[in-house]
Amino acid sequence: MSETIPHQCDVLVAGAGAAGLAAAHAFAAQGRKVIVVGKVETHLAGRTVALFEGSLRFFRALKLWKACEKHASPMEGIRLIDDTGSIFPTQPKEFRAREIDLDAFGQNIENNVLVAELAEAARKHPRITLIEGLLDGFELNYSGARARLGTGEWIDAKFIVAGEGRNSQARQVAGITVKTWTYPQVALTVLLKHEKPHHNISTEWHKRSGPFTFVPLQGREGAPHRSSMVWLVAPREAVRLQALAPEELASEIQDQSHDRFGHIELDGPVGAFPMGALKTDKVTGLRLALIGESAHLFPPIGAQGLNLTLRDIASLVDCLENVDLDEADVISRALASYERDRARDIGFRVNGIDVLNRSLLIHALPVDFARAFALNFFSAFGPLRRALMREGVTPHGPTPKLMRQRPPVRRPTPAQS
Repeated sequence: MSETIPHQCDVLVAGAGAAGLAAAHAFAAQGRKVIVVGKVETHLAGRTVALFEGSLRFFRALKLWKACEKHASPMEGIRLIDDTGSIFPTQPKEFRAREIDLDAFGQNIENNVLVAELAEAARKHPRITLIEGLLDGFELNYSGARARLGTGEWIDAKFIVAGEGRNSQARQVAGITVKTWTYPQVALTVLLKHEKPHHNISTEWHKRSGPFTFVPLQGREGAPHRSSMVWLVAPREAVRLQALAPEELASEIQDQSHDRFGHIELDGPVGAFPMGALKTDKVTGLRLALIGESAHLFPPIGAQGLNLTLRDIASLVDCLENVDLDEADVISRALASYERDRARDIGFRVNGIDVLNRSLLIHALPVDFARAFALNFFSAFGPLRRALMREGVTPHGPTPKLMRQRPPVRRPTPAQS
C-alpha cells in the first residue's frame, strides 16, 4: 500500500487556542499557506482575556475584532486597593485611560467567545486549514520540518510556530531549555453578576494570598452588571472554596469585595488552576519559533499574558516578512532578530510579575514598606505614573506593524456647489 501523501503548508501552527489561532491569521494575512492543529477549547470555566490597545490594533488590522466587539466591555480605569492588613497601608489608587489620551486601556472578553470567533474565522479563511486534532511528533531539519498527527498522517511545513502551551512538545524536540517554578497559590476564576455597576473600571485588591480582581464584562439581558473574577488563594483554601455551594461562594466573594458591588451571584462554573511560571533560555530553534505559554508563563496579574503573546506573534510576522521559507540560513538570520526583540519584553514581564506576586506573599515589614513606597511614588509623580500606564498598555520600543496606530479613514468632503 502506498504511503499517504502528507499535508503541506508554509507555516504549521501547533496549538489552536487564542495564541495559535491568532498566529494562523497573522501569517495567512502575510500570504502564507497555514495549517493550525490543536483542540479548540471553548469551555474554560470563568476565563476572560483583557486585551490592551496594542492587541486591539492587532485584531483590527486582521479584521477580526468586529465579530468580537459586541461581546467585550471597555476598561476605562484600573483601581488598586491595598487589602493586605500591612502596617504600611496605601490609599486606593485609580488610573484612568484618559490620562494617556485613550478612551479605554482595552477590552475584556470571555476567552471562550474569543477562541470561538477566531476558530470560525479560520474555518472560513482560504489560506488557513484548521485541524482539530493532536500532534504527537515533530522533525526539524535543515531542509524542512514535519509533524505527525495523532491519526498517523504527516504535515510537511517550511516553518513551525509552537503555541501549544507550557508542555510544548515542539519546544522539547527543538532542545530549548526551560526554567519553571511554582507558587503556593491557586487561581479561582468565575463569571459574576452583581447588583451595582462596575463603571468600566477593573478593581484589584492586593491580599496576603495574592490579587483578588474584578474585571468588567459586557452585561446581558437579566444581568446588566457583570464582571470576571480572578482570586489567588492558598491551595487548601481553594479546596475549601470549591466545595461551597454556589450561594455560599458568592457570599464569600461579596465579603472579600467589601460589598463594593452589592449582592453577587455566580454566572457560570468555577475554574481553578495552580500558579506557576516558566521562562525559556531562547525562543527559536531550527525552522521553529515559540510564542505564548510555550515561551513564557506567569500568574494572571496585570492582564499581561495574551497581550505579551500577541506581541510575540506580531514581532515574528515582521521578522519573517519577505523571507523565503525554503532557505534555512535566511530563516535563521531573521529569527535572530526575533530572539533579540522578545528577550527584553518577556524578561521584563516575567520578572516584574514574579517580584510583585512574591511581595504579597512575603510577610515582612521591609517588603511591605518597599511595596507601599513604590506604589505611592509611581502614582504620585505624574510623568512616571503616565509612563507606567503606557508601558502596561503599549510598551515602548519598536512597535510591530500589526500593532501600530492606523490613521482614521478620511471621508471625501462633499463638493462645493
